[in-house]
Amino acid sequence: MIVLGSTSEVAQAFVEKALQEGEKYERIYLFTSSKETTERFARHIDVMFLQQSEIIELDLTKEIDYTQFDHVNSNVLFCATGYLGEGTEEALFDNKNTERIININYSKLVPVMNYFAHKFENRRSGTIIGLSSVAGDRGRQSNFIYGSAKAAFTAYLSGLRNYLFDKKIHVMTVKPGFMATKMTEGLPLNPKLTATPKQAAACIYKAFKKQKNVVYVLPIWGIIMMVIRNIPEFIFKKLKL
Repeated sequence: MIVLGSTSEVAQAFVEKALQEGEKYERIYLFTSSKETTERFARHIDVMFLQQSEIIELDLTKEIDYTQFDHVNSNVLFCATGYLGEGTEEALFDNKNTERIININYSKLVPVMNYFAHKFENRRSGTIIGLSSVAGDRGRQSNFIYGSAKAAFTAYLSGLRNYLFDKKIHVMTVKPGFMATKMTEGLPLNPKLTATPKQAAACIYKAFKKQKNVVYVLPIWGIIMMVIRNIPEFIFKKLKL
């Protein structure tokens, strides 16, 4: 298994869920921008599941040397890479914050995804799972930079799914909604609309086995976003969402 964003609690929970369900991997490739954090997880799955792994450093804010990935082969790619950015109004117009959000969530991430998608295409097998966001379903004033990057990533996954379908490769888009993770720590989240990483992992694994195309971790988010998408623009632009 290839894991992009392996410090993500959802990614780690998914890896554990897959191993608990008896999935076998010759090696799990843990791509990370925080080697120390990932080393702790690598030791954990080695002790708990006797699972070999390899840590590969990947910083999506810098130039990437793709030759370091040449040896990486798997039939499952799980992408949980994401960056919410600063939450203040001033940060919405801060260029460094904007560039970091766009780079990590889309512009630097997609070439890496494409690199592995091409390997899958050549092998004509595999599954690609990408974590996008409900924030990409419609731009909102509270997080329009992050939302626009996630909207682009959702569109990318949709197009990739279409392209790879007749190559026998499945692409699944996951939209978690509110998540109780380090990234959202301190935010005023409604508990009824918020999933834990373990809940998300169980949902994603089930959808992975059923080869679903688009999955909302909590079904209520599908209804919420359907309503939000269908609010007329002349009303929507006046709302504080």
